[in-house]
Amino acid sequence: MTDTLEATNATRNDRVKVWDPAVRVFHWSLMTAFAVAYFTADDAGVVHQWSGYAALALVAFRLLWGVIGTRHARFSDFVPRPAKLADYVRRMIRGLEPRYLGHNPAAAIMILFLSLATAVIGVSGWLLTTDWGWGSEVLEEVHETTVNIILVAIALHVGAAIYESFRHRENLIRSMFTGYKRR
Repeated sequence: MTDTLEATNATRNDRVKVWDPAVRVFHWSLMTAFAVAYFTADDAGVVHQWSGYAALALVAFRLLWGVIGTRHARFSDFVPRPAKLADYVRRMIRGLEPRYLGHNPAAAIMILFLSLATAVIGVSGWLLTTDWGWGSEVLEEVHETTVNIILVAIALHVGAAIYESFRHRENLIRSMFTGYKRR
């Protein structure tokens, strides 16, 4: 019994809380809102629209949380300067990139890109429902093209999370559920 308790304490001491509940709920909620909007695009107009509005609200929340949130949620903690990003990419190409407790510089850029692309999709979709944008082929093209671009970015994001998980021997997908990473 004592051995089990010591092993449990050692495991707990080896982990650190990185992702707060707001970041984790945002992440999985945005994924869900996007998936619902994507798969209901042609069949369920109201569901499609409201899942798009939910995605926009989530991005707005994340922008706010990126300023006032917990340490690793704040943009000041993870958005890199160009030189830091370039150095990280050079190291990554050589297989020498350092492990980050929070987001690495490349992941930070992906987060910013996904947020911006989601906003473009949401705003263009909303504009398509207004008198001003109704029937606009340009807006429809922006909306659909950005969806296709974000699908590629999502694939890269998931692939990078899997790569990083193997590379640094840490299950990043699990950490986005539990909030904990290796110390």
